Amino acid sequence: MFQHPNLTKLLPSIPMLEWGRRYDRETLISDLVAALIVTVMLIPQSLAYALLAGLHPEVGLYASVAPLVLYAIFGTSRVLAVGPVAVVSLMTAAAIGEHAAIGTPAYWAFAISLAFMSGVILLLMGLLRLGFLAYFLSHPVISGFISASGLLIAASQIKTLMGVNAQGHNFIDLVVSLVQQIPDVHLLTLAVGVGATGFLFWVRKGLKPLLVRWEFQSRTADVLAKTGPVAAIVLTTFLTWFFQWQTQGLKIVGAVPQGLPPLTLPIWDLALWKALAVPALLISVVGFVESVSVGQTLAAKRRQRIAPNQELVALGASNVSAALTGGFPVTGGFARSVVNFDAGAKTPAAGIYTAVGITLASLFLTPALYYLPQATLSATIVVAVLSLVDFSIFKKMWRYSKADFVAVLATMLVTLTLGVELGLVTGVGVSLALYLYRTSRPHIAEVGLVPGTEHFRNITRHEVGTQPTVLGLRVDESLYFANSRVLEDHVNDCVASHPQLAHVVLQCSAINSIDASALESLEAIDSRLRDSGILLHLSEVKGPVMDRLQHTHFLRDLSGKVYLTHFQAIQDLS
Repeated sequence: MFQHPNLTKLLPSIPMLEWGRRYDRETLISDLVAALIVTVMLIPQSLAYALLAGLHPEVGLYASVAPLVLYAIFGTSRVLAVGPVAVVSLMTAAAIGEHAAIGTPAYWAFAISLAFMSGVILLLMGLLRLGFLAYFLSHPVISGFISASGLLIAASQIKTLMGVNAQGHNFIDLVVSLVQQIPDVHLLTLAVGVGATGFLFWVRKGLKPLLVRWEFQSRTADVLAKTGPVAAIVLTTFLTWFFQWQTQGLKIVGAVPQGLPPLTLPIWDLALWKALAVPALLISVVGFVESVSVGQTLAAKRRQRIAPNQELVALGASNVSAALTGGFPVTGGFARSVVNFDAGAKTPAAGIYTAVGITLASLFLTPALYYLPQATLSATIVVAVLSLVDFSIFKKMWRYSKADFVAVLATMLVTLTLGVELGLVTGVGVSLALYLYRTSRPHIAEVGLVPGTEHFRNITRHEVGTQPTVLGLRVDESLYFANSRVLEDHVNDCVASHPQLAHVVLQCSAINSIDASALESLEAIDSRLRDSGILLHLSEVKGPVMDRLQHTHFLRDLSGKVYLTHFQAIQDLS
């Protein structure tokens, strides 16, 4: 059947058809083993992140079924595990908390709508090949944002560990409220929470070496260490049931509905969609960046690759499916993806098997969660998110780039004090502002010939040769509207300080583009130099830049010449 080529380009591909053709028994076994391990890990995470998002715990299970299946069909990463993650759960709570009370049906409905909107945004970005837009989030900004979010999440969970009702709209308010609530701490809850937290921290660092000393294989020991949250849940649930701690004030999860994920629809309310548009966009971008970062890192270890635009489609489909099955926004999680990789998953089919495992847990295991202490789930969250906090980024950025240090600091401070959305927007805004500031003041070096070579270097850094009648200038930046006048002023200053000057040669080896404003500035420079009896020349102009210049009158009207190399220019003009 005939298909229009442009239409074919817009249609999403189905990577599942590629790896599915080569699926064999060995791959099946590897995927099943990985799925079993990830399922055991994902159950407590899903419950915990649903509570973090302000939803009932079973919603976390709902959000871990259909998205895994849809990603397996459309995703290009062989090991990425999609589901609820800490940062996106926090952003979900921040977005919806302004419009509905936590725990109400309206709150859940808004979460479903937010997942649907996020999915649609991701799908549109994927179909329009807009994956590059997400890379405006620099690594320092993402690192600062995730670290600040980790601190916010940890602070928000400490109240559950203490058994108090602390409130606050930012990190400082939360900390102050927690300090004020110290006299009201519920000691049994604190004991369970601190005990679970300490156990989980020890499992992360100490269990694997212990198992290795007991002659377990390194890979087996690593996998067992990552299932620590399950052991904490089983132990504290059993103790709560045996000693009936809930009658002593320990808060438990309570009844978790059994059954398959429900079929749901988003709210078709234009006013709500307008209110949630910005949060949905930010959640989409953050989720995409996190997923691609994890996916690319793991794919590189197996000499595989992922397609960012196809990942947008896969994540979009995953979020839409979450919205249609009672879930909330999801993305690729770092911890579970690493576990999936380490456990030997070969294809995304492992995600489908994991979805089956979560479904079975929803059908048969939820009654066993009745006595699960909420403090244990909070401990799971605290331990998970504190591993995301990276204060070393400040030292690294201060040493390497003061501009990136400012971006990280601004992102963290605004996120902690004003919220996750403003924090992320601030980080992007500061990064772009600093980029514009830096490129608006390009480094312009006067260059001279290194003796015995054809190379030219900065006269202030090297012992080089120059001539009084020829001035060589290297512009180490593309020329555009924000820096073109700086070049004009610099050339004027150089002319004033070189009275014998007859030629100015702009070495263009570092210029990747020249916009219309910069072209006008070059024309003005040429005109002023001509009036002073000085010729303007260009050297080492890159092909794409030359292609554009040839469509203008500039080259035809240029007082001097265009040279292939700067050495040829200096030899000819000396």
